[in-house]
Amino acid sequence: MFLPTPARCRRAAWSLLTAGLLCLFVPAWAQAPVDASATEAADADGPDATDTPDAAAPAPQRQTPRRPATQAEPRFALDVQAPDDLRELLLRHLDLQRFVRLRNLDANELSRLLLELPANARSLLGTQGYFSPSIEVQHRATEAATPDTEAAHPLGTVTVTVDPGQPSTIRSVEVYFRGPIAEAPEAQAQRESIVRDARQLVGKTFTQADWDRLKTEAVRGLTALRYPAGRLETSLADVNAEAREVSLYVELASGPSRRIGEVQIEGAERYDPAMTERIVRLAGLTPGSEYDLSNLQRAQQRVIESGYFDAAFVYVEPGLDDTEPLPVKVQLREAKRQKLVLGVGGSTDNGARLSLEHIHHRVPGLDWRAKTVLQLERQDRLASTEWSSPIDAEGWRWISDLKLARQLDGTLTTTSQRVRAGRAQDSETYDRSFYLQYDRARTDSALLRSLQGVSTDSSLTANYAWTRRRFDNALSPHSGHGLAVELGAGYTLGGDRQPFARTQARWLSYWPLGQARKEASSTPVHSRLGRLALRAEVGAVVARDNAPVPDTQLFLAGGDASVRGYGLREIGIPQADGSVTAGRYKAVVSLEWQRPIGGDGTRRTPLEHVVFIDGGAVANRTSDLKPQWGVGTGVRYNSPVGPLQLDLAYGLKTHQFRLHLNVGFVF
Repeated sequence: MFLPTPARCRRAAWSLLTAGLLCLFVPAWAQAPVDASATEAADADGPDATDTPDAAAPAPQRQTPRRPATQAEPRFALDVQAPDDLRELLLRHLDLQRFVRLRNLDANELSRLLLELPANARSLLGTQGYFSPSIEVQHRATEAATPDTEAAHPLGTVTVTVDPGQPSTIRSVEVYFRGPIAEAPEAQAQRESIVRDARQLVGKTFTQADWDRLKTEAVRGLTALRYPAGRLETSLADVNAEAREVSLYVELASGPSRRIGEVQIEGAERYDPAMTERIVRLAGLTPGSEYDLSNLQRAQQRVIESGYFDAAFVYVEPGLDDTEPLPVKVQLREAKRQKLVLGVGGSTDNGARLSLEHIHHRVPGLDWRAKTVLQLERQDRLASTEWSSPIDAEGWRWISDLKLARQLDGTLTTTSQRVRAGRAQDSETYDRSFYLQYDRARTDSALLRSLQGVSTDSSLTANYAWTRRRFDNALSPHSGHGLAVELGAGYTLGGDRQPFARTQARWLSYWPLGQARKEASSTPVHSRLGRLALRAEVGAVVARDNAPVPDTQLFLAGGDASVRGYGLREIGIPQADGSVTAGRYKAVVSLEWQRPIGGDGTRRTPLEHVVFIDGGAVANRTSDLKPQWGVGTGVRYNSPVGPLQLDLAYGLKTHQFRLHLNVGFVF
């Protein structure tokens, strides 16, 4: 039999007493208000894993949201007396500004900060070329007579008076080279270019921004060609405060010269990776060639412009072995195999335009690209399909197209068909193509049909086209020139077969006015005088007078991109019904002055004012070429996708004003 001992009886009694006390106090503790801070701390740790929902538990009490913290009042006022540009610099970057609203800042700590203020101000002024400034710091305590003032600035006002003196100018810039670039004869032009760009700062006021930019551009010029691992070894700005002169020193370490290795394609699934590799190699990235950053950028641009890819990234990764060639990596995001585009637009020449375009990047069984376009305008109708093969190792591709068109010019309707087949080569600078072309044109005048009937002519020609572009910007040029020439020869078809030759040439040149130069940042500085744009076009068809050459092989002038002040194709051979027909000779000339609106002269502004004079003539004999002139003015907006130009022109022959809208630049 088990009998409890006295000790066990005492422990049992204490247990019963403790349990009774808990039963008395726990309900009151559970209903007591919960401290908000304790609740937030618990929530931050998250619910306990053993907690379970209890339907009988009372709903939690609604918590009062905390008020947002108010910004502390300024402990003192900071007044900077300095020239406006330097005042803004000091107010923004002085270390003392960080302590203006420090709640527990006292007078002793402020006094310590004021001892460091002159050195901090001198450092900031030095970034703008002021190395001998006079700086005076005054601390005026708040008077107790004005309680409001004392509450606003308990520690008073700090006044900083700055006399910056004269700024220091850059006396000299010296660039030193270390590594293979220092002696390599093939890098002489590269060294000279880096030094020449750096020394453009000589004679200018020293600023830290220009100094940093000089070093950045020097490293960029070093690593852009042959030496991708180049770096800035040392740099020094030697300041002579008394003479107010600064001497700059830069030392560049080139590292080893590197060459291009094999091309590695990533992301090619729909389209043949060999095509992408050919595009990259045509941009200059051939195995064994010198590393050139511009070739990488050119290859990336050409891959994107091929139309087969939505995005492309071309780069190299320097390996650990400096003697190995650098592999070129091409990362691709391919475009969809097919694309359908519905377009709505318009022009002052042809009114509203509705177009439908379908592109198939890889026609089954042929692997060619097919582009089909349907276009509807006020005066023109167009249906065309163009097929082209992928480029070969030399950049050539086979081309073929079929074009059906209908043009309405007053009472004259021209319906035409064209078939073309040949080869073409496109690049940044040159375009070339040669092809056979069949033309058929039917001309019908509603008023003269009973007298002249309906004329239908056709021809077969062999053609060569060549285009050369040398513009500083492909989208919105400021300087440079372009030339395009077309040559063709063939026979008219039908009952009367006669030989004929056709040629056409276009020339466009931009002539900047005043001095154009580059800053150390390589940003072009354009003259406020703007530039002149000179455009000329000539065309000729050489044949017997009775040769039935199709109208689509002849010439017309007038319109937004031809002779402003006249309608589209309004300049030609006058007819008895008031319409005009195409002629065998054409001459067009245009002189335009493009001048920036606003700006400070350091960069090209988006808006420009334009004044122009255009002239054009069309005739069947050169002796009958009598130009019709148009003059006018307009505004141009240089958007990221090209210029948008709105012109108001006056035709000197028609005595009428005409509005012209032209978008984009294409040559």
